[in-house]
Amino acid sequence: MKRLSILSMSARYDNSCSSSGGKRETHPYGLGNSHLSGICHSWASDGRCVSLLKILMTNICINDCKYCINRIKNDVPRAILSPQEIATLTVEFYRRNYIEGLFLSSGIVRNPDYTMELMLNALRILRFKNYFNGYIHLKIIPGASGELVEEAYKLADRVSSNLELPTEDSLRMLAPDKNFKELYSPLQLIRDLHNERKQKASASTQLIIGATPDTDKTILSLSDSLYKKKMVRRVYYSAYIPVNKDSELPVIKEPPFLREHRLYQADWLLRFYGFVIDEIFEEGDNISLVADPKLQWALRHLDFFPVEITKADYYELLRIPGIGPISARKIIKARKYGEITEEFLKKLGVPLKRAKYFLTIKGKPIVKVSKTESRYLEERNLSLFN
Repeated sequence: MKRLSILSMSARYDNSCSSSGGKRETHPYGLGNSHLSGICHSWASDGRCVSLLKILMTNICINDCKYCINRIKNDVPRAILSPQEIATLTVEFYRRNYIEGLFLSSGIVRNPDYTMELMLNALRILRFKNYFNGYIHLKIIPGASGELVEEAYKLADRVSSNLELPTEDSLRMLAPDKNFKELYSPLQLIRDLHNERKQKASASTQLIIGATPDTDKTILSLSDSLYKKKMVRRVYYSAYIPVNKDSELPVIKEPPFLREHRLYQADWLLRFYGFVIDEIFEEGDNISLVADPKLQWALRHLDFFPVEITKADYYELLRIPGIGPISARKIIKARKYGEITEEFLKKLGVPLKRAKYFLTIKGKPIVKVSKTESRYLEERNLSLFN
């Protein structure tokens, strides 16, 4: 229990808790089921929020990443679990209904291949000895061989390789034992394996926010490139939390959680709303923390509004603050069957708190706001929209 406590605490800074969105063939007499179930902090297709055992195999590490609590120079309690122990813990926790899956990462002990082999041994025991069908997310160890990465892809429901920082210069400054090519290559291999099977990417990565001077535009440009190349299904942004003292690390009063939140909002605009990088960064290389980036874009482009909701196409509707993909699809579908009114929009569940300032219904605005008033709201008081 002491080792389990150490290794679960050591894993708390690792994000990427999400559903794989896929279905894998499972043993008919085995434990669990991976069918669209996801893991903790994700919702399954049947509405459940499912959990997982999230641990490191070991927090022993040969690397000296300056932002990491498990860096080799730190004097912290160290522990390691054997492959059999990891498998036993997972099965026993599952039998007690504590978890529905496993999230397994690790520090690097001896070398990348040795560490990756130990982690895979745990998965082999789970899959082939215990017939564990539940969700498994496995972190790829940087520098592990392609053969081991390919086996990890076959045994796990999702794999991830953390890029950690958005540029080679940042990695060289804070993680001198790592290089961008080493971290990037597993994502390329997983993408190629998915292409062979004609499936969407089931890999993810994580970027630390605020540990280096990298701008939001640099960070999101990398994410946008990964999405366009179909390298990952999701990029996670992790606000830098100061756990070490080092001259290369920034001195901050509190982690930049609001900046992290704005990056997630902007990431959503790139993935699902039809926005491009230059639209988000028209007035600088960092996103303003005052309001969400979609509202900021709307206030910069008042000439685009109001949008006539009875005629606008899908992507025009998505530009309206407060209207997302689900609401936009509902509106388009509803227009085929009846008249669109303010009350009807409310019944559809369309959130009008923000949207009403940017749309018209049959040429009539719900609320009249002049351009001068909108600019004032942007510069002085955004509480009307928040």
